[in-house]
Amino acid sequence: MNERLIYVMGPSGAGKDSLLDWLKTRLPPQSPIHFARRTIDRPVQALGEQHESVDVTTFDRLQKEQSFAMHWLANGRQYGVRHGELEPLQQRQWLLVNGSRAYLPEALRLFDGLTVLHITASPDILRARLLARQRESFDAVEARVQRAVAFTVPPTCHCLSILNDTSLDDAGAVLMNALSSMPGWPAG
Repeated sequence: MNERLIYVMGPSGAGKDSLLDWLKTRLPPQSPIHFARRTIDRPVQALGEQHESVDVTTFDRLQKEQSFAMHWLANGRQYGVRHGELEPLQQRQWLLVNGSRAYLPEALRLFDGLTVLHITASPDILRARLLARQRESFDAVEARVQRAVAFTVPPTCHCLSILNDTSLDDAGAVLMNALSSMPGWPAG
């Protein structure tokens, strides 16, 4: 069952959300591929990921009630994936979870056999993208870039790596090719 769970991760600026959106628009309407909706302790945003927005108090209550199959803290926000979001796995369908690099060891422990989809970009591209956002100081951006450079995926897990340095269509084509080469991935 866990072999159909694809745990997506990568540094800020790598284009994870853009690539996942690209993939969503190219899958057939009746595709057995699902995207887990995350619960996040932030307000709903007009653009970006569709998520369940809750306040910090509600997130903490949900966590204490063990409502999450996965939960982590990243970049000052709490993220969770409710148990019900894993239902496609019970139906032998595919599920992509937008996760966190820091949570990967726990995800591997909980879901033995999952596939890691590591989306990244070269340090110069990450730096340029993060600086263009104008959300953080140069030092904060540089710290993010250095964490990305230092990160390595454990060699014991099955990993698909996508370097998102060029156009979205180019990276998307590489992503689609990598996914379609997985045993049991639905023909498209």
